[in-house]
Amino acid sequence: MRRPLTVIALAAAWTCVAAQVSPSDPAFAPVNDDPRLPRVLLIGDSLSIGYTLPVRKMLEGKANVHRIPENGGPTINGIAKIDARLGDGKWDVIHFNWGLHDIKLDTNGVHQVPADSYENNLRELVKRMKATAARLIWASTTPVPEGKLSPPRRPGDEVAYNAIALRVMKENEVAVDDLYSFALPRLAHIQQPANVHFTAEGSEALAKQVAASILRALER
Repeated sequence: MRRPLTVIALAAAWTCVAAQVSPSDPAFAPVNDDPRLPRVLLIGDSLSIGYTLPVRKMLEGKANVHRIPENGGPTINGIAKIDARLGDGKWDVIHFNWGLHDIKLDTNGVHQVPADSYENNLRELVKRMKATAARLIWASTTPVPEGKLSPPRRPGDEVAYNAIALRVMKENEVAVDDLYSFALPRLAHIQQPANVHFTAEGSEALAKQVAASILRALER
């Protein structure tokens, strides 16, 4: 009988995959803080890597924009690494997302992270991030298109997982950056064909939404 993997084992497996992301990606470059400006942390998967640099550019002179130095992957990876990612410094805003990797399907059509575990993991992650006293912004997971995707995902699963996440965010009074609703009517123009990833222009469009949500949080 196949034994279920523990969170630690799953996170270790994910680390092997995440290691394939180039450490030389300029999105991972260290940020030299301007002490006069607030500090912002971006947490997310490869989609967030795509919008990191334009967000940084858009908020130049307004915020020091950092990001985790990897593809954030599923919530199991977040649970395993959240303390290290938050560090000891003060964060004014944390903009975060987990979801696309949680809904990945194995060869049996089973999610990498089941819905109930996804909810429990999000609750723990929000609790840990709220303890920093930063303003939190949850970004909804962007649409999964039709077509043969690699790795496999099922269109519509992101909607169900977004509903779970939204419930957690409302209960915890976390601000919402609804990237799903923003992207959905524009997919033909900003998303790659049969791919969850976005074109360069698409990442730029997402970045405008992300930067605007961060500015709103900073103004509060």
